[in-house]
Amino acid sequence: MRARWAGAAAVAVIASCLALVFPLVLKWIVDGPVTDQDPGGVWLGAGVLLALGVAEALLFGLRRWLVARPLAGVEAAMRADLYGQLQRMPVAFHDKWASGQLLSRATTDLMVVRMFLAFPLTFLIVNSVTIVAGLAVLVVQDWGLGLVLLAPAVPLMAVCYRFEHGYAEASRRAQDQVGDLTTVVEESVLGIRIIKGFGRHRSQARAFRELSRTVRGTELTKARLLAGILGVITLLPELALGTALVLGTVEVADGDLSAGTLVAFLSTALALRWPIESIGFLLAMSQEAATATRRYFEVMDEAQEDPRVRPTAGEHGGSGLRFEGVVFRYPDAAPDSVPTLSRIDLHIRSGETMALVGATGCGKTTLTALVPRLYDVTAGRITLDGRDITAMPREELRTLVSMAFEEPTLFSASVAENVRMGAPEAGDDAVQRALGVAQADFVERLPDGADTEVGEQGLSLSGGQRQRLALARTVVGEPRFLVLDDPLSALDVHTEAAVEAALRRVLADSTALVVAHRPSTVLLADRVALLSEGRITAVGTHQELLRTSAEYRYLMSGDDEAAEAEEAAHA
Repeated sequence: MRARWAGAAAVAVIASCLALVFPLVLKWIVDGPVTDQDPGGVWLGAGVLLALGVAEALLFGLRRWLVARPLAGVEAAMRADLYGQLQRMPVAFHDKWASGQLLSRATTDLMVVRMFLAFPLTFLIVNSVTIVAGLAVLVVQDWGLGLVLLAPAVPLMAVCYRFEHGYAEASRRAQDQVGDLTTVVEESVLGIRIIKGFGRHRSQARAFRELSRTVRGTELTKARLLAGILGVITLLPELALGTALVLGTVEVADGDLSAGTLVAFLSTALALRWPIESIGFLLAMSQEAATATRRYFEVMDEAQEDPRVRPTAGEHGGSGLRFEGVVFRYPDAAPDSVPTLSRIDLHIRSGETMALVGATGCGKTTLTALVPRLYDVTAGRITLDGRDITAMPREELRTLVSMAFEEPTLFSASVAENVRMGAPEAGDDAVQRALGVAQADFVERLPDGADTEVGEQGLSLSGGQRQRLALARTVVGEPRFLVLDDPLSALDVHTEAAVEAALRRVLADSTALVVAHRPSTVLLADRVALLSEGRITAVGTHQELLRTSAEYRYLMSGDDEAAEAEEAAHA
């Protein structure tokens, strides 16, 4: 890539410098064949000019060919690197970053960088070389007139310096606002049912228009800055050129300068108009590319999940899943704030199912997220069969532990592909068994069965159907450890009973932690742990906690008799 780009830049410099040869040929034609009335010389000069033009055109075409393929590859590689980085980032990173900001960096910003590499970067170098070479030619031809054209250089540099600072700020502001606008569009599309259901399409449209007006205002600020510098860059050189033209004409009239030299001088000056006038555009595009690059590396420089295993004091703690003195505080929380989880000590024996019960907001989901290391504990440790999970490669850990989240997320893929995300190597029979456990018989009625595309977020399915597919994804790999975050909340009573009956067979072969809100789910478990204000306050069977814990009785209230009857039925 670097070799091709350097070659393209060299070709462009040669092509641009060829344009400076035109005035010298014109000078020879005017002072030679024209003055001597030699038609043959004129035709010769015209042929030379034609050859120079063809050579210049071919060189610019060669430059474009040299950079096209590498630049497409650079953009693709940067986008792939960014996507890989997003996959490796911890969940805490995604908690604080708006998805629209990430999307704008992966699309708009990378497009700006590619465009900069394709055109402005090359021509910043080419035009700088051309301007320096052209001014040198002017001074050699007539140093007095050359100094006249050099006069605007200092004020132009001062104006460009001020422009760069102001345009960089406006460019950053605009690109951040585009990211916010992308977030609004994405959320509106994903939440279209909520917007329509609550009749909020007008308020959403109003919010979009207001943000669009903000972006428009920032873009107009950029346009004003660019218009200002273009005006100055155009005016000062034109004034200098006009002054040089008057002085040169006087010198020709006085016989101090040949007509050919004046023609060559003016032709050279005119050849420099585009390189000089393009400075404003090139600086603007450079600042936008610099801003886009900074935004890109803001993501790339974020700390990834550490793939290395951490040294531990040794393996102990027995079989099963154990929490030992676990303390957790979210990464963005103040160091002296009250932790979300405090001194969690809990042992789930091998092959046992533990139900986790607690009031809303007590930390149940947070606790389950620690097992597959979606977050790392602040203090204490978690072990699987005596092995500290921080001493395991994450890939191994997440093969041992399978998790069903409270919110069932599906992808724009087939039913089978969504299920296989839990075990990529699972065959068709394993997928069907998992669908059977989840009581997802509705799949058979879909147009293409398990090969049916479910669409973005699986919104073509009901909430209960999405939840059953998510549960199938969790159990398809027959993991040793299961973490289920209220996996049956969207199911009706009859479907829930059927799923629970099938789940019992799966749970019998696994060590499981199940977040439960209803007695029917609690009855899947061998024991129950009560989580209150970030602490485990009681552990026992369902009946034991009903007798000994007022808080547990309150959480289970309203269904106690039914729960006891169901427990008796399964006893």
